[in-house]
Amino acid sequence: MSAMPADPTSAPLYVDFDGHRTMLKWHRGRRRADDPAFTASRIVEGMRLGASIEVDLVIHADRGFAILHDRVVDHATTGTGAISALPAAYLRGLSLRDNHGQALDEPVLLLEDLTELFSCIDIAPSSILQLDFKEDDAALDPRAVDIFARSVEPLASHYILSCGDAAAVARLTSAAPGIRIGYDPCHHGAADAAIRSGDFAGFVARALAASPDAEMVYLENRLILAADRGGFDLVDAFHRHGRLVDGYTVTRVGSRSVPDIRRLLELRVDQITTDDPEGLAALDLDAAGPGGSRLVRWVRRTGRTGRRGPSDV
Repeated sequence: MSAMPADPTSAPLYVDFDGHRTMLKWHRGRRRADDPAFTASRIVEGMRLGASIEVDLVIHADRGFAILHDRVVDHATTGTGAISALPAAYLRGLSLRDNHGQALDEPVLLLEDLTELFSCIDIAPSSILQLDFKEDDAALDPRAVDIFARSVEPLASHYILSCGDAAAVARLTSAAPGIRIGYDPCHHGAADAAIRSGDFAGFVARALAASPDAEMVYLENRLILAADRGGFDLVDAFHRHGRLVDGYTVTRVGSRSVPDIRRLLELRVDQITTDDPEGLAALDLDAAGPGGSRLVRWVRRTGRTGRRGPSDV
């Protein structure tokens, strides 16, 4: 069975596969593989079209939130320094860099500025912007929580907060009525431990207990597929508890990624995080490349060694 993308003349918002619709989340605001991250133009476009979009949040010196992934600005922007030491005025004066390091005519965005950014557009009812907080509860203080709450209040129903720290999720969302709640239980070695032990049921139970109000859980694709090979359906386990499941992150889309993507769709994930929504929406799911799945081979290798990089929704 082949996936049916949204209207091919429209934006890559979802695929329909075997009667189930899976949203395509624009990772770091990317619609295409060669897009730079976190540009205002793409984020605004996605909100107009009804996309699911993800941006990252890091606390700056004035206790608001920069929409950047790294803790320093040197690589992604025209500035230098640690975000925690940089005031909002300095950050607003920076430009983003493209994937080759060239400066763009795109400003660094702050969470505090999103209401103004969106004020001149008609936001589609289905649009959802995931705010992925890259720090933890220890980084928060009353001023940061207050700025977060005031920043999201005007459009709270279009935002979903996520974080790998359940305490931070609870603290921020309790201050922001109407915001949707997400949780990533894969951090702090939890995904590796589940893969090594095979205790996937325990992983589900711990995730549910840690963030009982989350409507969406964010799971590494390697974890979903490792559980599947072990005979445990993680997606169904969370579905049975009323949770939606996002599988992250499909970074490169091509024939070699087909087995993994097809299996995620067969398992009925509700959303796939990808750096290339356009490529994934157009993918021929019957055209697997030689050598099988890169991701599955990598899962097997990391399952033996336990070594891997940090989670990234």
